[in-house]
Amino acid sequence: MSTTLAVDTPDGPGELLIAEAAAPLAAIILGHGAGGSEDAWDLAFLARVLPAAGVSVARYRQPWLVAGRKVAGPPASLDRCWVPAVAAVRALWGGVPLFVGGRSAGARCACRCFSPAADAGLVLLSFPLHPPGKPEKSRVSELAGATGPALVLQGAADPFGTPSDLARALADAGYAGERIVPVPGATHSLAPARSLPAPRVAEREQLLLSAVLTFLADALDPVPSAE
Repeated sequence: MSTTLAVDTPDGPGELLIAEAAAPLAAIILGHGAGGSEDAWDLAFLARVLPAAGVSVARYRQPWLVAGRKVAGPPASLDRCWVPAVAAVRALWGGVPLFVGGRSAGARCACRCFSPAADAGLVLLSFPLHPPGKPEKSRVSELAGATGPALVLQGAADPFGTPSDLARALADAGYAGERIVPVPGATHSLAPARSLPAPRVAEREQLLLSAVLTFLADALDPVPSAE
């Protein structure tokens, strides 16, 4: 069961939906996309299952969504409203490592505002590498500029950039700090189609959960590199 915490921002109140672990080992704040909400399939799924694994989850509703508007503001407004939300989560769970992330526009925002001195890493769901059909308008610099460990869960059929598109763009940018996990059969939403059989839905859920938990564990206790 989640609780709601108000966040004061320069653009009005935002909201954090809190799902707290009984004995948290880590915490994560997740932002939503520009055309969706905190109830997106992947965000809701992680908020439901991660606390049982010792990870507290805060899903952040940007002020534009709280106010009932249907269109997100420009990136600068998202960033200035994200920073106080991260501060609020850090104050709430100051005793554990904090990961930041989100889906789509929320993933971009987390990358732009990433603080390597304070944030443990990035969990990114459907990073929108470029607008559909416009690969020349790449946003790879936002991810490449976030100097910390990153997990990217990317739909194999994402029109905003496939896992291989993202891998090539990051390699060209000279960035190797990411872990890209393709989600077979998924588009930008990552949500299973209604026609997908229950066993396949369970496979996708397990993929997301295991990828996130493995990444968090490795980021908190990295394996030493061979000399």
